[in-house]
Amino acid sequence: MTATIQTIPTADGPFTLLTDDRGRVLASGWSADPAAILGRIALAPADVREGKTDAASAVDAYYAGDLTAIDTVAVAQTGTALQLEGWAALRRIAAGHPLTYAEFAAALGRPAAVRVAASICARNAPALFVPCHRVLRTGGGLGGFAWGLDVKRALLARESVARA
Repeated sequence: MTATIQTIPTADGPFTLLTDDRGRVLASGWSADPAAILGRIALAPADVREGKTDAASAVDAYYAGDLTAIDTVAVAQTGTALQLEGWAALRRIAAGHPLTYAEFAAALGRPAAVRVAASICARNAPALFVPCHRVLRTGGGLGGFAWGLDVKRALLARESVARA
């Protein structure tokens, strides 16, 4: 498989996308370092080339205020059945309506599996498109985020306008 990698500027810093030959986002995040993005997936593509991705326009639209622009971008992740179910559930969390890890675990039908819910977030490769940043600690603390708490805080602040 040949993958395409592209880095674009955003208000939260450089954002790099890795897409497969079908245009699905394999991994993405706030870094200009391709190795940081490739390190998020278990099996690196055989060939990675710099180029333009269709998904970059959704990132631009998101940062321009269309918070739903990322919702229909195709992603591809490899994981267990529970991880795949969890990543799909993350995509259903609406902008401006974050859940706690406990609420996310309950949404998965496993209310006692808070650590599992956190692990699903931690192993998420296509950041932003699968919005793991929308899951918080009980009490509203930010919890963790692979791309830094400043980015997570900025994303949540941007999305809080959706509540209004």
